[in-house]
Amino acid sequence: QVQLVESGGGLVQAGDSLRVSCAASGRTLTSHTMAWFRQAPGKAREFVAAIRWSTGSTYYADSVKGRVTISTANAKNTVYLQMNNLEREDTAVYSCAAGLVFTGDVSTYKQPGTYRYWGQGTQVTVST
Repeated sequence: QVQLVESGGGLVQAGDSLRVSCAASGRTLTSHTMAWFRQAPGKAREFVAAIRWSTGSTYYADSVKGRVTISTANAKNTVYLQMNNLEREDTAVYSCAAGLVFTGDVSTYKQPGTYRYWGQGTQVTVST
């Protein structure tokens, strides 16, 4: 059974940077795609970024492109989301997810249903 545990969330000021982490355990996920989603109060879950562990290929939502970077640390079985120049609109619960993806269709990476395993999430609050 795969377990994903997020950490690193918190309260920051607009314009600050923050890195959230997702530690995976239970099995090796190097054949999986890892993703970050976020959900703000009263809003639907939103795709943020994804990375194919085996190739390092990355995918980003247009709303965060240029401000966030997704990366992995293979030795630690950990996925990171580095967020810069945070905005109030980035306030949300950030959750990581893992799944097997066998298509090159970018839209597939953005769908929550693509991912089998999910963490509990970490709260990021951006104040102005």
